[in-house]
Amino acid sequence: MSISHLNFYFAFTLSSLGLAFHRTHLISALLCLESMMLSMYIALSVWPVENQATSYTLMPVLMLSFSACEAGTGLAMLVASTRTHGSDHLHTLNLLQC
Repeated sequence: MSISHLNFYFAFTLSSLGLAFHRTHLISALLCLESMMLSMYIALSVWPVENQATSYTLMPVLMLSFSACEAGTGLAMLVASTRTHGSDHLHTLNLLQC
């Protein structure tokens, strides 16, 4: 395993641990999700170059477009929850309540 692969795995693991353990604010959860997407994007953009496979060069672009949609949806949820609940703390959000 090369050092670049280890860095990608470490970045993804660290951001998933941040998502699992530091869930106080919605913005911190969104930042952890974005760092997971960034590490996956970098790994997917380096992978076809290492393997000399030209058929997988479109995959990072699709990943980036899904990541942009996820970021837009997350920010819309952040704005909506801040307007309705007054803060972005995750303990104030109750999904069972309409």
